[in-house]
Amino acid sequence: MDCRVLLAQVEPTLGNLSANLETHLVEIQAAIERKADLVLFPELSLTGYFLRDQTAEVALTLDAPALVRIADRSRDISIGVGFVELGRDGRVFNSWAYFEDGELVHVHRKVHLVTYGMFDEGRDFAAGEGFQSFETRHGRLGVLLCEDMWHVGASWVHFLANVDAIVVPSAGPGRGVSELRPELRSTRVWYTLQDALALLYQTWIVYVNRVGSEDGIFFSGGSRIVDPSGQELARLEGLDPGRLEATLSAEALRRARIATPLRRDEKPWIVARELARLREGGAG
Repeated sequence: MDCRVLLAQVEPTLGNLSANLETHLVEIQAAIERKADLVLFPELSLTGYFLRDQTAEVALTLDAPALVRIADRSRDISIGVGFVELGRDGRVFNSWAYFEDGELVHVHRKVHLVTYGMFDEGRDFAAGEGFQSFETRHGRLGVLLCEDMWHVGASWVHFLANVDAIVVPSAGPGRGVSELRPELRSTRVWYTLQDALALLYQTWIVYVNRVGSEDGIFFSGGSRIVDPSGQELARLEGLDPGRLEATLSAEALRRARIATPLRRDEKPWIVARELARLREGGAG
């Protein structure tokens, strides 16, 4: 799990795949020059977020030239990117892909589409159907795409799979100025959630958010890394594009899991039994 990670907090150009691809290639090269082992991008980093009628136009199959170029760069560094995926059956997904050694290793399709407030992802995207963790040269990873992290069962599944880190690519907007704290209220809520999950599940939390604005909505950045004891390791301040670098260590995982052996004492079969009871209409 000892790896140097660079979070690329970018500002995608809405609907412009070619421009966004070039931004990715620049950031990937910078990460390589900085001796990083892994470079991670936010949700929908190749396309922008509020696509609406452009969604189908920018959708990529997994063998699309843009993704092939990124796969080729992963011979030098492991890479995670967000994009609109066109599935074989014609469905369109909000997806995030991980590349390593020139190959596509894993694709996560966002499960919990946001359909409240200013969001209507269910209009344009089909929902993913699972939370599979995966092995990399840097350890076992799980992905939660933005809203996925707000549903505790998703991170619990990754906890049961013994992931070393949970990667959270996001397109989180900024809301709520607080007189008591320097950061936005929405950012504070995100950070509270990240701290809690890192502490409960004794895993690295790697949060990479985007910046910029679309349709009058601005995205709040604040990319951040939390260690397995729930303590912040690094944070990117401000609302501008930037790079956050940090080292994720196996020793921090080992210490946290020895000090508080929650995974050892977890009893998922009891939860499975209770879920079956509730599904059958049980209560009380």
